[in-house]
Amino acid sequence: MFKTFRDYITQTGSFTAKELEMMAATSVTRQVRKKQFLQQEGEVSISMNFILKGCMRMYRVDEQGHEHILTFAIENWWISDKESFMTGNPSKYFIDALEDCQLLMWQKEDFGRLLQQIPAFFVSIQKFVVAKSIALHDRLYETLSYSADEKYHNFIKTYPDVFNRVPLQMIASYLGVSRETLSRVRNQHAYK
Repeated sequence: MFKTFRDYITQTGSFTAKELEMMAATSVTRQVRKKQFLQQEGEVSISMNFILKGCMRMYRVDEQGHEHILTFAIENWWISDKESFMTGNPSKYFIDALEDCQLLMWQKEDFGRLLQQIPAFFVSIQKFVVAKSIALHDRLYETLSYSADEKYHNFIKTYPDVFNRVPLQMIASYLGVSRETLSRVRNQHAYK
């Protein structure tokens, strides 16, 4: 199990055998079945989670009961409510499995200790946070300025591995368009 993470993390930096052992020793493997929650709104996020296998989503539910998907995550991606994890405040988000998933998890104290004791791990996580921040800014711009057609095509181009694994209504929620609009855009795309 840890081999997948080791292969991922060693692409982002150089680590000693002892440092990799520390990461392995503090990680916990967890299975999350399809439709099972990793976290629910109101719970405090207490772990950083690396996806070894499967697909997950993080979303909020508005007052009318509509889901708004903020992110999908697949193999070699991290998923966690970082705000709740860092502040200790209850989460506003749900995280659940869209497929059977296998995760590596680090509790907050262990994760913090790894960041302090392994400089290369700190740098690797910083790279991830910066990349996620850039992607979030790009997504915000797209949400504000792109047409439904442009959002759809950009999603397919940017996340082809996610596109084929997620139901259409969830893609519509992620893009901030109705399912009907997305169906129309998809049908137009198929005829081109």
